[in-house]
Amino acid sequence: MSVSYKAVQWNRQKLVYDAVLLAALGTYLVGFHQLAPRLDPNVEPMNLRMRAFGSAAFLLLHVVLSIGPLCRIDRRFLPLLYNRRHMGVVLCGLALYHADLALTWYHAYGNLEPVVSLFVSNPAVGSVARFPFEWLGAGALAILVLMAATSHDFWLANLTAPTWKALHMGVYAAYALLVGHVALGALQTNTHPGLTAGVVLGALWILGVHLVAAHRERAADTPATAGADGWVEVCAVGEIPEDRARVVFAGGERIAVFRYDGRLSALSAVCQHQNGPLGEGRIVDGLVTCPWHGFQYRPDCGAAPEPFTEKLPTFDLALRQGRVWVNPRPHPPGTPVEPLPVPGAPGGEAA
Repeated sequence: MSVSYKAVQWNRQKLVYDAVLLAALGTYLVGFHQLAPRLDPNVEPMNLRMRAFGSAAFLLLHVVLSIGPLCRIDRRFLPLLYNRRHMGVVLCGLALYHADLALTWYHAYGNLEPVVSLFVSNPAVGSVARFPFEWLGAGALAILVLMAATSHDFWLANLTAPTWKALHMGVYAAYALLVGHVALGALQTNTHPGLTAGVVLGALWILGVHLVAAHRERAADTPATAGADGWVEVCAVGEIPEDRARVVFAGGERIAVFRYDGRLSALSAVCQHQNGPLGEGRIVDGLVTCPWHGFQYRPDCGAAPEPFTEKLPTFDLALRQGRVWVNPRPHPPGTPVEPLPVPGAPGGEAA
């Protein structure tokens, strides 16, 4: 993050992340240029380059779409999430170069401008088998460019988190368009069964990993039973680890009850940055820290430290016979709530 939307200095993690990404991409492109001519000896050099960059972009999109659900399944994938935007920008660059090569190869030598030729050269819009797959690729590229252009925190802050997230959910529309683009284009002209199998397996993988993650999330969102007064039982005090949280689903949202310095505080478990799982974070330097991108909030009021302006709803807590209860009715975001002392804990009340 940066306070005033200035370039953030590179650190070791970013350098290692990008070095691995670029090395893997370079290895793939070199390998493709070595292997593809053996499968198709008649392929032209520009066509070979177009296929290499197009397939690299398509594969990288699978990686990008897999990171989120994999992080929900296993926290060890979280390091991939921290700089996922880097992958998205690289993906956009690959797709743009692929599109430029395609325009040059197929549409640069006629009487029409290449972009015009792209959209009018195939009028078979009424045929499923012959539908102009170029249109699907152009639609996907437009989405990827828009996402790459708004990947900076400047746009996140000015568009607001809900709008920004809704915009970037367009990556799934781009994926659907690209599957159609490949299916109607490359698969119709390529006789090697490996390409068909690869596209099918890729789609099944994306669907499968999202279904597994959704199943785990649904289990975590089982509504808690409210008492006669509307309050919801969370757990025993001792079940909340120090500097960590226990998450309960109540009132239609996830509520995180954090334990720190002999006290308890409750706030929304959804980070305002990218709707990250704040309840899976921890207290760092007295601040609730999101495990996804490090956004922080004061546990007693849900407000981010200055100069940041993000705020979370807060909730009232009560201790009844050694068990923690929460009122599922939220206070307005940023409302201070007196922390609940933990009896017998350092900084809490006497037992």
